[in-house]
Amino acid sequence: MAPNHLISEKSPYLIQHAQNPVDWYPWCEEAFEKADTDNKPIFLSVGYAACHWCHVMEKESFEDEEAAGYLNDTFICIKVDREERPDIDSVYMAACQMLTGRGGWPLTVLLTPDKKPFFAATYIPKNSRFGRPGLIDICKQIKSLWEKDRDKISDSAAQISSHLGKAFDFQWTGEIIDESILKTAYEELESSFDEEHGGFGSAPKFPTPHRMLFLLRYYHRTGEEKAMIMVRKTLKTMRLGGIWDHVGFGFHRYSTDKVWLLPHFEKMLYDQALLAIAYLEAYQITQDSFYAKTADDIFTYVLRDMTSDTGGFFTAEDADSEGEEGKFYVWSTHEFNAILGAERGKLWQRFMNLNSQGNFSDEATGKKTRSNILHLTRSFSEWAEKLEMEETDLADRWEKTRETLFHIRKKRTPPLKDDKILTDWNGLMIAALAMGSRILGNYSYIEAAKRSAAFIQRRLTDETGALLHRFRDEESGIQANANDYAFYILGLIELFRATFEPEYIQRAIDLQEQMLGNFWDHENSGFYLTSKTAEQLPARPKELYDGAIPSANSIAFSNLLLLSRLTGNTRWEKYAEEMVSAFAGSINQQLSAFSYFLCGLEFVVGKKHEVVIAGETTSPDTEKMLSVLDNKYAPNMVVFLKNSQNEKQLIEIAPFTAPIKPVADKTTAYVCTDFACGSPTTDPKELASMIEKTKD
Repeated sequence: MAPNHLISEKSPYLIQHAQNPVDWYPWCEEAFEKADTDNKPIFLSVGYAACHWCHVMEKESFEDEEAAGYLNDTFICIKVDREERPDIDSVYMAACQMLTGRGGWPLTVLLTPDKKPFFAATYIPKNSRFGRPGLIDICKQIKSLWEKDRDKISDSAAQISSHLGKAFDFQWTGEIIDESILKTAYEELESSFDEEHGGFGSAPKFPTPHRMLFLLRYYHRTGEEKAMIMVRKTLKTMRLGGIWDHVGFGFHRYSTDKVWLLPHFEKMLYDQALLAIAYLEAYQITQDSFYAKTADDIFTYVLRDMTSDTGGFFTAEDADSEGEEGKFYVWSTHEFNAILGAERGKLWQRFMNLNSQGNFSDEATGKKTRSNILHLTRSFSEWAEKLEMEETDLADRWEKTRETLFHIRKKRTPPLKDDKILTDWNGLMIAALAMGSRILGNYSYIEAAKRSAAFIQRRLTDETGALLHRFRDEESGIQANANDYAFYILGLIELFRATFEPEYIQRAIDLQEQMLGNFWDHENSGFYLTSKTAEQLPARPKELYDGAIPSANSIAFSNLLLLSRLTGNTRWEKYAEEMVSAFAGSINQQLSAFSYFLCGLEFVVGKKHEVVIAGETTSPDTEKMLSVLDNKYAPNMVVFLKNSQNEKQLIEIAPFTAPIKPVADKTTAYVCTDFACGSPTTDPKELASMIEKTKD
């Protein structure tokens, strides 16, 4: 069978479909011109490589000759990788939610040749069943309507498109956001908190690490113990549960049940980055090594399995292998005994909750699978106490066992790796690794972060200095979106915090200027997802809701506040203030859905600290000063190191640092809190005391 039009694409997801009998096109003008010439509607299918139900629909319908025949006869078929084109996904997902009240992937949308939607759904079975229309029946109905009652479709498409822009309409309402809404947001989260299993709501459960970041800030400012309890419970139960890969490390996408046992097994780069940040901040505030170890293990997974030779980080790993979801990750008791021996196998079966019938049921049939997902119901510290042994001894024994299992598992057929490199998700991982390097003291993490940043500068930046979105197979392409700018700027800010190399903050400033010039909504404020020079779609998306990842607006809001403090330029803060006014009405409707934006508001209402250390990088006294700051949880603190190497550049970026210098040739710390500066100190203990006294 000859391949279809996807054969020359770079996306692994699109290439997966290149041999389908469906005559797929990528999103391109050729496809729409053909639809117009052949007088056919468009069948738009949006998904991503690690999506389980995308694979189900492909196997059931797109690989099926009969279903493909109906699709080819009725439509011009277009396949889109949502990770490559989040703008297309955003617009047509909004249409799906408008028409059906829900969304998800695979996303299926029927369009007129002028890109206007008139029907939307998610997964569609090949044949109708249980009242759910099947793909073949839909093809028959649309073909008949298109030929006999085109006006009905055209009128519907025009009406839907006229309302589509409202999905991204954040009008000024005059509402006010102040400190009181942070308490209300906390109360919303508390009301949905699962006291027994951690997390929020019931099944399915998503990690939503940005909720943890908000709760940590809220606890830090208010001392509300329940906020900390929610964070600790959730981070602990996720790490013990089946959503965590106990053999190879890293978090799966989400849990299908409320107890964190049965995940959808795909692993996404953004989850690793955001969860690492949450565990790092939890470690800072608690000094509990459990959180530090989890962050370390996440980084081990990313640097081992998700890092390219060029320094960029890959996008995802699939849920399926050999046509079966999770097959790579699960174990039978027979395997355990064969690998570890009967006695050792029995011990770890008990710890990791394996049994001969399997510890989970098939999601569709409800039958026991005879396979097991490794998970803990007690932490190693709790097991050690129960068994009256040292926790380190128990952990060492498990590590040897884990390594044995890991090497055996490597012989299995692995899930597909989506090895494209995305600027936005790399920005998040750069931020996480930069934080990890200074909080955990691991220099290899900052080296990995710097390599990724260098890769983006080298291969994902065009000749004008503008960002590109995707790199794969030696090809860079796709115009960057607001996520690329916001997430990468965050990474650069964290790189500066970890290295104090001014070029990182200068690059962040340059990109923030580009973002304002190309994405800012001059009428209603906030950032559009697409550049002003991007392809025109039925609506220009503007996202605020913090879903699986925070929105570009939420992260940009915090970036603007930080850049204002780092440069002393209040212009950045004025843009942030406009965003609060513009989005107040939407945020007030469901506060907990905007948790990363609320992290920025915590920065606004809390005490803010600027600390400048004047001293040489190699000085032991400088290291002691910085160690004091790195060990403190202080999310509203910006830090500078001024030394002989960066002094000139730093003064250009942050002119207020010009008069700052060491006292008596000793490393000296200058601390300012809420626009008031204290006396300089050369004593690390006094610095620690000053930070503690100015705690929110």
